[in-house]
Amino acid sequence: MANAPPSPSPRPALHQMEADEEDENVKQLNECSTLYLALQECLFRTDRNWKSCQPEVLALKACHSRKNSGEVK
Repeated sequence: MANAPPSPSPRPALHQMEADEEDENVKQLNECSTLYLALQECLFRTDRNWKSCQPEVLALKACHSRKNSGEVK
């Protein structure tokens, strides 16, 4: 009779840990988080085709510019 290998200890899946970490990073975007998530959704839909997502890229860039210049509080 062969010995069975020890069962691995339960851990969150690596991709889940990355997703949780990304959620924390998105929360730090504050006002721009919705635009960031829209960009991520577009990239997912278009198989990471940045050219197809330029409206989302430009909107996020504009949000960051406003935030950095003090217009968005």
